[in-house]
Amino acid sequence: QVQLVESGGGLVQAGGSLRLSCAASGRTFSSYAMGWFRQAPGKEREFVAAITWRSGGNTDYSDSVKGRFTISRDNAKNTVYLGMNSLKPEDTAVYYCAARYGSSWMRNFYEYDYRGQGTQVTVSS
Repeated sequence: QVQLVESGGGLVQAGGSLRLSCAASGRTFSSYAMGWFRQAPGKEREFVAAITWRSGGNTDYSDSVKGRFTISRDNAKNTVYLGMNSLKPEDTAVYYCAARYGSSWMRNFYEYDYRGQGTQVTVSS
C-alpha cells in the first residue's frame, strides 16, 4: 500500500511559480513511476507530467505545460516534485499525483495504482 500526500499548492499571480510536492509512504517508492494530473472546474482530469522510477529518469509532459513545468523525484525522500513556472490562469486546477508500479508511466489517471487527494493551484490574472 502506498499513500500519497500532495502539498505546495496555493494562490499565485500569472507569471509566477510554485513547486508542488508529493510525499509517498512505504519503502518501495523507487519501484513506481509517478505522474501528475490536474482537473479544472467543469473539465475532465488531464495528464500533466510523468517520470519513470529512477531519479533523473525519463520524463513526459503534456504540450500545454512543456517548457514551463518540470517533474523530478528524490527516491531517498520518497518524494516527487512538480516545478511550475510562468503560470497562467488556465493552469488553475486541483493537482493530483499518482503512482504506478513498474518503470513505465501512463497518461491515463486510472492506469495508476495509487492516487493522492490533490492540492489546489489558483493562478490569478
